[in-house]
Amino acid sequence: MQDAIATALEKKDFRTAATLLQQWKQQDAKDPKFLLMVGKYQEATGRWEQSEKTYLKLLRLAPSPKLMSQARQGIQRVQSHITQAREEAIENARAQVDGQDPGLLCLEPVQGEHRQVAAQGLAKVMGMDAYTARLQLPSKGWRLYRTGPVGDLQVYSQELVEAQVPAFWVKHAEVKAIQVFNVEYFRRVQGRAEVVCKNAEGQLGAITFDWSEVSQIVLGQLPIFELVVDTNARRQLQRKEQTQDHTEIIDLQFQQRRCILRLCDRTYDFRHGNPLPNAEAIPDRTLSTRPQWQALSDYLQTQVRAPVQKNFTHFGESAMEFLDLLPSLNHQIQLARIKETNWDPAFHLYSGIHFLRQTETA
Repeated sequence: MQDAIATALEKKDFRTAATLLQQWKQQDAKDPKFLLMVGKYQEATGRWEQSEKTYLKLLRLAPSPKLMSQARQGIQRVQSHITQAREEAIENARAQVDGQDPGLLCLEPVQGEHRQVAAQGLAKVMGMDAYTARLQLPSKGWRLYRTGPVGDLQVYSQELVEAQVPAFWVKHAEVKAIQVFNVEYFRRVQGRAEVVCKNAEGQLGAITFDWSEVSQIVLGQLPIFELVVDTNARRQLQRKEQTQDHTEIIDLQFQQRRCILRLCDRTYDFRHGNPLPNAEAIPDRTLSTRPQWQALSDYLQTQVRAPVQKNFTHFGESAMEFLDLLPSLNHQIQLARIKETNWDPAFHLYSGIHFLRQTETA
């Protein structure tokens, strides 16, 4: 039976091979040689993942060194084919228009019982052990996982999704192309709202809009660093940078207008614009802008009937190591900092990706 199946596979007579395998299964499905020929049949018919699983099963059950050796050889052939197929797919994807342009690959959060399957899929695609893969899977919010040419990321993203790992990729240039206006203040918020804002060139203007035009809100907190004096292990004074506070950002996104209005608690000018209906009733408004900002933030989220994205911190932490590998972004976050930090472009990137993802599903 084994020789007959081998001959049929050599001749690519897969119908005869399948018939013989079915007969063998009915006679003795537990025969390790039967499992070997099933793996070869799956390999010959291009079912590479199934073939690899069959060879791995045979490797665990094989009663003789010869069968173990044949199982290992089968696994090597399958893995070599998968690697070669990926390289060819990447080469073809890179050859497409924009295939060499920089992009980003993100993993989506996975929770509960799905994490085990997703961890196995991530491990298989990325060539790592399942334990490490499980640690790399996000449970809250996106994780920026890889950067590189979009051709490569297309292939990896497709393989991950097929392996039941939720992932997606975006082009860096598309994030960079989103127009952002920094809001100085609101002139009015009731009826048709109006803001005074600056464009990327710093030009001042006004934008009027209906609240129904806001397609999404993205919230984020960015760390504020300050130089402090501390003592080291030898009780010597040293200066170091520490997070002393956080600033809040609110992005109002407009899909139809293809732009974002960005508000920041540290740059919003309450002296010129606090037109909230109950502005006079805000406690301590003359002592601090914090109560006014909180009232404004609450009012915006009440007025807008659109998704609110709040998981920036998890994304930002994963993005720190990658941002220096990407072309620079004009993040348009106008904070007086002691030095540049990747947290600012990380938020711009996070908001921009949400904008692009909503465009895809609109």
